[in-house]
Amino acid sequence: MPIKAEKKKSSNTNTPMMEQYHSIKEQHPDCLLFFRMGDFYELFFEDAVQAAAALDITLTRRGKKEGQDIPMCGVPAHASENYIARLIRKGFRVALCDQVEDVKIAQKRGGKTLVKRDVIRVITPGTITEDTLLDARAHNFLAVLCDARGSGKVTSINLALAFLDISTGDFFVETVTNRSLANVLARINPSELVLPEHLLQAPELFEILQEWKTILRPLPSSRFDHNNAQKRLEELFEVKALDAFGALTDTDVVAASALVEYVQLTQKGSLPRLDPPKRISAKTILEIDAATQRNLELMCTLSGEKGGSLLHTIDRTVTNGGGRLLARRLLMPLSYSKTINRWLDSVEFFTQQSELRMEVRSCLKACPDIERALSRLSVARGGPRDLMAIQSGLQQIVEIRAMFTAKGPNIPEEVQKSLSNLGHHQELIERLQRALKTELPALTRDGGFIASGYLDKLDELFELRDQGRQHIAALQARYVKETGVNSLKIKFNNVLGYYVEITAINASKVSEQFIHRQTLSNVQRFTTVELSELAQKISSAAEQALALELQLFDDLVKEVTIRGDEIAQAARMIAFLDVTTALAELAIEKNYCRPVVDDSTAFCIKGGRHPVVESIAGNTFVKNGCNLAHNSNVWLVTGPNMAGKSTFLRQNALMVILAQMGSFVPAESAHIGVVDKLFSRVGASDDLARGRSTFMVEMVETAAILNQATERSLVILDEVGRGTSTFDGVSIAWATVEHLHNVNHCRSLFATHYHELTSLEKKLPKLRCYTIKIKEWQGEIVLLHEIIPGSADKSYGLHVAKLAGMPMPVVERAQAILANLETSKPANRTAAPAPKPSALETQVKSIIPDELTPMQALEWLYKLKKLSS
Repeated sequence: MPIKAEKKKSSNTNTPMMEQYHSIKEQHPDCLLFFRMGDFYELFFEDAVQAAAALDITLTRRGKKEGQDIPMCGVPAHASENYIARLIRKGFRVALCDQVEDVKIAQKRGGKTLVKRDVIRVITPGTITEDTLLDARAHNFLAVLCDARGSGKVTSINLALAFLDISTGDFFVETVTNRSLANVLARINPSELVLPEHLLQAPELFEILQEWKTILRPLPSSRFDHNNAQKRLEELFEVKALDAFGALTDTDVVAASALVEYVQLTQKGSLPRLDPPKRISAKTILEIDAATQRNLELMCTLSGEKGGSLLHTIDRTVTNGGGRLLARRLLMPLSYSKTINRWLDSVEFFTQQSELRMEVRSCLKACPDIERALSRLSVARGGPRDLMAIQSGLQQIVEIRAMFTAKGPNIPEEVQKSLSNLGHHQELIERLQRALKTELPALTRDGGFIASGYLDKLDELFELRDQGRQHIAALQARYVKETGVNSLKIKFNNVLGYYVEITAINASKVSEQFIHRQTLSNVQRFTTVELSELAQKISSAAEQALALELQLFDDLVKEVTIRGDEIAQAARMIAFLDVTTALAELAIEKNYCRPVVDDSTAFCIKGGRHPVVESIAGNTFVKNGCNLAHNSNVWLVTGPNMAGKSTFLRQNALMVILAQMGSFVPAESAHIGVVDKLFSRVGASDDLARGRSTFMVEMVETAAILNQATERSLVILDEVGRGTSTFDGVSIAWATVEHLHNVNHCRSLFATHYHELTSLEKKLPKLRCYTIKIKEWQGEIVLLHEIIPGSADKSYGLHVAKLAGMPMPVVERAQAILANLETSKPANRTAAPAPKPSALETQVKSIIPDELTPMQALEWLYKLKKLSS
């Protein structure tokens, strides 16, 4: 039976209720305390000031304390979720304090009827489960960072990061270093980062943690208990040892244990269903650093929009779980060729089985978000619709499995494995189908969700409750007949309940069985023993029916949660099938090819396209190949602005990500040796918050690449050195290319406007020069966007300025200045060896135009023409 709300008390701040408030607030000083009073959650003092400002609601007052008004604001309890969502998005933590006993029980204690209250849940950005607070197609990770034995001495081997999404149960552990931490955090993008206080003082982590300061949650180091960490995990997952979870280090175990404890604290002991922690090894995934993720616009564009990102372009998933898995794969492509090829086998299978693919996707579209429904039910925050989501999702699984029965041994290994792991849930499906109505309320407290015929006793109560109006109507008809008063009515209000209403002029016609209750100006109200008994039965039936429905709901939830691991595994397989069929759909729709992925260092793309640009340009997109063979693994790309150099560089980097996440790629053919690390330094951006100019950011990112790239890496560099003077820039770019070629030995694409660098082709045996093909026509240039062997001799920047709408006087003046600079530039402008001037150049340089007569100028013109022919 639901707890009845206590009525609001007076505004006296010395009441037991306010004392109760202060006692609870002291236990949660870092949270906004939502204190239940009647039908509202109230906030007081500084909490009220902050909440009123954040929510744009009225700030009122409740009495005085020490002569000062006490600020107060409140929100309706029934609509609190929307207000809490807004506060969580702004970084607040909310402690939800509710009544934990019925008012009637409090009254039995005698004296002042103060209902017991307590915090039933602490809502933080990393521990939310409600759909209204979550992005349905993205993970919401809570992370814990800790160090070995709480030393606070950060080295390259003593950090661990555990992270989980409590809305799905996904749980991961990863050993990290102070150098890799920034990249891992960028990859998982946690909503909340819990860590021991002493790590805030570690100099090696200052810059990294500064970027995440708004989500940091420091806790006393004692919370990171090394002694009981393993025992806590063993008890939670009911195992004797943790070996089955991977080679977890002591620090990994502490991080995972601290994460579990933090969830228990915020959920007040109501721990959601969690998967056993999966250990992520850096050696098994393609490392993509934070700058590369940003530069390649994997999850969002540089302006922060989802539209225009790679994820938005390739996403054909039809379930929320599939959307989350696709995003995770995109940020964590594999570097293990065998698994990649098993994934590709699965995608290829569905490209060939068009009818089956369409049937499976049709079923998947009807599949609710089982993972998140299961999580809400496991922490007692689910409702009837979550049970229906489980039933509906499991029913789709039955239908999907039936579609594969005739396919036999031709089903690929990963698809076969997913079908086996879908499990068998017929018994649960049938029970939920019998128990639940078709149309369901959002909340259990509303009742009316158990189907007729499920339980006889409940049907009887429903009948009495629902037939109450008919019984009342029949009684009213009898009273009209007995009294002869046709205007007699039986009515209801919350104060009197059911009553008989008769006009004042007819009041004398009723018999003694009518007991007077109330007199108004024109009517009198009565009750009868019979009416009171009937009203009691109707009221009692409604209360009993709701109580019984709630009991049946709890029984159904218990059965679901007992099978939680099986249901969660089925949900993961649904997500896998969704991603696989979606990638097959993408391949068919966009004419992508299956890449050859192996353990070589090959990189040969024929007819490659940029997936995002192609989605905008359509058939006008110009295809380009790229072959970073062993003897030509460094390409130096020159060409005009706006000709497509950056697009070409990015499309090859995206090809690697797509291939290693198990997707077909936008090309005619592709052979990609597994890449261990992908680096991209493209575009210009600053970091003024940390005192870094655009050029400083460029140098930091370039330095990271040169220090970390291996022979198996792919490096994309665009316009290195452009943020400083020409001499400095050319020198840096020159040295960078040499280092990539001579030291890193990695596959590299290096775009530049420094044409002097093209002379390196004669010095570096594995470097090849490529350029963008153009066509000059009537003094203008046409950009053909085709990559061809060779090099450009100029950048055509003025042409681009003209296209951009620069005023013509500015363009013409710039042309004159450029001509003057080109004729007067020093011979030894850069570190590059200056080529020997031709006879024509020597003659031109010897001319002094101001000293020539018209006839001499004409003679020079004929002479120069002869030299040029």
